[in-house]
Amino acid sequence: MTVAFCITGHGFGHASRTIEIINAIGARRPEVALHVRTGAPRWIFDLTATAPVTFHEAACDTGVVQIDSLRPDVPATVAAAAAFYAAAERHVAREAAWLREIGACLVVADVPPVAIAAADRAGIPAVGCSNFTWDWIYEGYRDHLDGAGWLPDLLATLQRPALEGWRLPMHGGFASYRRVVDLPFIARHARHAVPAVRIALGVPQDRPLVLVSFGGFGLEGLPLGRVAAAGDWTLVTTDVPGRERSGTHLTRRLDTGVVVIDEQALYAAGLRYEDVVAAADVVVTKPGYGILAEAIANDTAVLYTSRGAFAEYDVLVREMPRYLRCRFIDPTALRAGDWAGPLGALMAQPPPPERPRTDGAEVAAGLIERFL
Repeated sequence: MTVAFCITGHGFGHASRTIEIINAIGARRPEVALHVRTGAPRWIFDLTATAPVTFHEAACDTGVVQIDSLRPDVPATVAAAAAFYAAAERHVAREAAWLREIGACLVVADVPPVAIAAADRAGIPAVGCSNFTWDWIYEGYRDHLDGAGWLPDLLATLQRPALEGWRLPMHGGFASYRRVVDLPFIARHARHAVPAVRIALGVPQDRPLVLVSFGGFGLEGLPLGRVAAAGDWTLVTTDVPGRERSGTHLTRRLDTGVVVIDEQALYAAGLRYEDVVAAADVVVTKPGYGILAEAIANDTAVLYTSRGAFAEYDVLVREMPRYLRCRFIDPTALRAGDWAGPLGALMAQPPPPERPRTDGAEVAAGLIERFL
């Protein structure tokens, strides 16, 4: 029995939540062979997958081209998608051949349309699992599509053969799916107590801790030292562009009150990124499903900034006050280091009105077992 997971290379959140499903099904059914097809970096799987995974590097889609963590390049995004999907038939044929080669009995896509079309071509059932669909994202760029106005419709057609769409909270799209199943949040949960994590990181127990998290693109030029000096805060981050991960020292001091975490050393020490999220009082970030789900699961507040033209942003901003304490900071204030006021106001907010389920990975694993 073989299950193929096909994952967009857009950001880390899609890979991290799919790995939670992989870990859950691996624990339930260790005899099942698990294959991953993605353009996401392999190190995420090497560090966080607890079940044996066969990794296949391949571009399953093009996602959104980013200038940096906060700024999408819309013209480049449209150009890349148009070039990729102009050759959709070739991609579908290639992926269908790969699925036959590994003997897949199910495809779980998050959520490249080509993977679903390839499964249909190979006579294999497929499901999409995500909080958005790419046809909906590209429809949000309708005014920029020009000669590529065919993109959203093609993507909807490619994913239409899916048996089901496993829809996560804070969602958009899914109109082309014949059947939609709503799942709870898929989130990574801390495994270590907050005091132990803070001791390992070498940060004070009695000082508010802020995690600065802007994903793989990072955000150059943030005056973290100035922020730490202006208030009673300790800042931790893994987002320092241009610095190599040593894998030996867990942390290093960048400025007074600023600690840089080496992710490779973090995992080598038996900790995980979600342990750092839980140890923090506040995460400063852009809204993305992955980091928001982890903040919800670990009861951490979020100070967020805008992320440019991306349809998911409006949905996340509308929905997340239901589930976590959150507050907006203007990008200009973010880059200037004027965080003290927003951070103080955020910490004074009452708890969120809802405590949602965050066991979506286990629910998805149960759904996968139906196909085995």
